[in-house]
Amino acid sequence: LTRRYTTEIINEIGPEKDIPAPDVGTSPREMAWIFDTYSMNKGHSVLGVVTGKPLTIGGSLGRVEATSRGALFCIRDAVAKLDKRIAGMKVVVQGFGNVGSYLAQFLHQEGATVVAISDSATALYNPKGIDVPAAFAYKAENRTLVGLKDAETITNEELVLLDCDILAPCALEQVITEENANQVKASIICEGANGPVTPSADAILEDKGILILPDILANAGGVVV
Repeated sequence: LTRRYTTEIINEIGPEKDIPAPDVGTSPREMAWIFDTYSMNKGHSVLGVVTGKPLTIGGSLGRVEATSRGALFCIRDAVAKLDKRIAGMKVVVQGFGNVGSYLAQFLHQEGATVVAISDSATALYNPKGIDVPAAFAYKAENRTLVGLKDAETITNEELVLLDCDILAPCALEQVITEENANQVKASIICEGANGPVTPSADAILEDKGILILPDILANAGGVVV
């Protein structure tokens, strides 16, 4: 399916045109298929056609964590400008894929208390802090966060509205809308996903004095690499 799709859009992509990157449901494997199919059609190896390839075929070291690391740098600088420190802050991370899982780890390493995480199947909350390294290992082994111990199950809708210092929506678009923006309690929103805050919600959050680190900056780390 991936190879056929690549063949269909072959005139729309290319190093000088449009370079696809990994997103929901894709990994280095799928990016390798796109690179290979494109190269077969062109008759020579075209490494620049996609990002996120495996290291063995021209991928970049650190690419897997790069988006999250970029988001961390943005959060770190924003917090410093507010004369605060990440250590001790309460963080909620929605999404535990490539971006969310590493961002949760990085913020945990910086001393933040990650009080809630979620994936496509469940959302988990512990006001005292979730054991992020344990959650990371659990997800890698079970491919889901369902069943993780020492955390209360909540809904993804409740997760976005939790009382926290930093909210990082790292899953899908349009998570914060005009319907729920008034109930958001975070001080800083870091857009790890593409377009998680709708334009109408953006205006409401602005009026509430919530600082938004926009996706075009906050999740650009992977593309920069």
